[in-house]
Amino acid sequence: MVAIPPGQATLSDRRTQRSWSVEIPPYQLGAFPVTQALYAQVTGRLPSTARGDLLPVECVSWWDAARFCNTLSLRDGFTPAYHFRADSEDVDWDPSADGYRLPTEAEWEHACRAGTSGPRYGPLDEIAWHRGNSHERIHAVGGKRPNPWGLYDMLGNVWNWCWDVYDAEVYGTYRVLRGGGWFDEHWSCRASVRRRSHPTFQVDDVGFRVARSTA
Repeated sequence: MVAIPPGQATLSDRRTQRSWSVEIPPYQLGAFPVTQALYAQVTGRLPSTARGDLLPVECVSWWDAARFCNTLSLRDGFTPAYHFRADSEDVDWDPSADGYRLPTEAEWEHACRAGTSGPRYGPLDEIAWHRGNSHERIHAVGGKRPNPWGLYDMLGNVWNWCWDVYDAEVYGTYRVLRGGGWFDEHWSCRASVRRRSHPTFQVDDVGFRVARSTA
């Protein structure tokens, strides 16, 4: 886990042409996407289509990722951040809990940019696996240069699930994805690019990384 300093992120919505700023307290974020080895160790499952201990876990739904966070919290002696309701598709997040959780969209972008102001934190081929250099396959975490805060694979390799609902008015419960993946063209691997997916979908270029509140 990497300590992320407080800051501010400006998010935007293309449909409504609205932008807004979010104040972000300090938190921690995984230096790497969750690997298959860690996911299997915690859950006993290997859902990925490609296999390798150091490959990012993929084919995990948003629900899979959220449940992993709670299970990992219990294993490490932290208070789980999420409460799952048995009678609905809702989940409650306890902001006071010290357990693992998914980053918010604002936290993700703040961490990805790492104090930089451009669309990327470095030359694309040096920092990300994307369609132009991945040979259309997933790669082990940490194979590209990290951003200035020591976070690897923030762009490319696998998209990252975030906590946030994408646009409830139009897409209902669809959740935000950030970062781009190994099969995406270069324009998708930018700090500001947003994608969405249904929280039950499992896709071979979608993974996640974990966060923890520290404030």
